[in-house]
Amino acid sequence: MYNNNNSTPSSSSSSEAGDARCSLFNPGEPLRQPRTTPPVSDGNSDSRSPVLSNSGHNSSSAADALVKNSKLSAAAPEFVPGCYALCQGDVYSDESEEYYAEASLAELVQEFVSHLNSSPGSFESEIEYITDTLNSWVTTEEILQELVELIYVQSTSLPNFAYTGARLCNHLSHHIRLTPANGNFRQLLLKRCRTEYERREQSMRGDPETQKKFHSYVLFLGELYLNLEVKSGKGTPGRADVLLGALKDLLNTLFSHPDDPNLICAVKLLKLSGSILDDTWKEKGQSDMSEIIKKIEDILLDAKCSRDVRQMLLKLVELQSSNWGRVLSAAVSSDATPDNDPNYFMNEPTFYTADGTPFTAADPEYSDKYQEILDREDFHDAYEENGNESSDDDDDDDEMDPEIEEAFEKFCMESDARRKK
Repeated sequence: MYNNNNSTPSSSSSSEAGDARCSLFNPGEPLRQPRTTPPVSDGNSDSRSPVLSNSGHNSSSAADALVKNSKLSAAAPEFVPGCYALCQGDVYSDESEEYYAEASLAELVQEFVSHLNSSPGSFESEIEYITDTLNSWVTTEEILQELVELIYVQSTSLPNFAYTGARLCNHLSHHIRLTPANGNFRQLLLKRCRTEYERREQSMRGDPETQKKFHSYVLFLGELYLNLEVKSGKGTPGRADVLLGALKDLLNTLFSHPDDPNLICAVKLLKLSGSILDDTWKEKGQSDMSEIIKKIEDILLDAKCSRDVRQMLLKLVELQSSNWGRVLSAAVSSDATPDNDPNYFMNEPTFYTADGTPFTAADPEYSDKYQEILDREDFHDAYEENGNESSDDDDDDDEMDPEIEEAFEKFCMESDARRKK
């Protein structure tokens, strides 16, 4: 409500503010008359027009002058203060009502991928809805190629999404209905992977960011080999043999540039798929895994890799020599021991080393590693209490741990013995 005093509105902005307050706090009162027409004069003296808010001081002629001289327009664009950014999606009109534009395919895929990455356990329950939605979108070959590129980019760039991305690719390869002449979803995906495969030498000579993307691609290809099912004429789905040869070439490329990032990537790939690669090559009568292990042994003897990477390579050679940690036959429960039953320590906790490698009580060095974790926790507690950190001389950092040195010497002796034979 306006005050019954002799003051008049100083500007149109103050009148608008008063009108806004009236409409907010007195929603039941009648609306004011529009300013573009003279106010209607009726028997009700309590008019809501700001021109007549002071009875007796403003006449109808003043209202006419205000209307004639006003520069206000109903078609004027919306006013946005300079300190605010106008953020509004595309709006379309069908002459009846306005509506916002539908999300693009890229936004849709991004939403699906973000959901699966944050909740990978929902894959089985959500995959049918995701597939149906994508099938409604993929109506042309160009859209199918765009979909393949979007999923490939997300699978090779989003951290920890390689496994879920490979599962998603496998499901879509069997359930995307559109099959153009140039290839279905699976064929287009393999073509995209081949493009990156052919650039492997360039990626090795690129900057660190390019090499990092290449390493993500290598690990995704390993996941794809394990999860992508290709139907054969016999009806039993199998793995894509084209990826088998590609992974061998990628490993050779990584070992031909034996710096730490490349060696770490190779170790991760072999831990992920080494047992499957080894079995497949043996079934085909090929000795490719023996050649790879020979390359690792040469790197251990000659390459100047860091201490941690050298230990990772030694552990990998040991893992391969123990049939990748697999036990062919489970022992009877009464005869089970830590040596013959892999499930002996099933209920024991799992710990992780500094480089993210898991280990349990089944690990031969479990007690040493567990004690190391306890010592590290005691060290941090002492550091927090004293406020300072005690460190050895810098020369000690370059020295090899006795455990690693002993393992390395043992490896060198075994390697020399094999060469003499």
